[in-house]
Amino acid sequence: MTESVIDEQNLIDHARLAMENAYSPYSQVKVGAALLTKSGMIFSGCNIENGSFGLTVCAERTAVGNAITAGEKEFVAIAISNSTNRIFQPCGACRQVLSEFASNLKVIMVAADDEIERAGLDVLLPGKFRYEMD
Repeated sequence: MTESVIDEQNLIDHARLAMENAYSPYSQVKVGAALLTKSGMIFSGCNIENGSFGLTVCAERTAVGNAITAGEKEFVAIAISNSTNRIFQPCGACRQVLSEFASNLKVIMVAADDEIERAGLDVLLPGKFRYEMD
């Protein structure tokens, strides 16, 4: 699958659908993500907040977990939507997790008012952490 065949609107639609299932009683901000794999499958996720804020899981990492659980490890693009009129970029933890599988991932960020921002993960995370064994 190449960038030219990415159906951005379909990916955004999947992210928005996932966003509706978000559990966000503390921030009141729903986030959804849809991850496109090299094989053409889409895996979605939503944010899952927790009263112990450090245990909150972002939509992007939920989508990655769903893809990995299904045996998919090659990612092409991710759409991230949220319930506000602001663009949300992936947090640092999500950037690092995504970079484990696709350092050149296309990231499509969309706000509730349809504003869209696009960036490559390599631009959002230019110096990813790498574990190297001797």
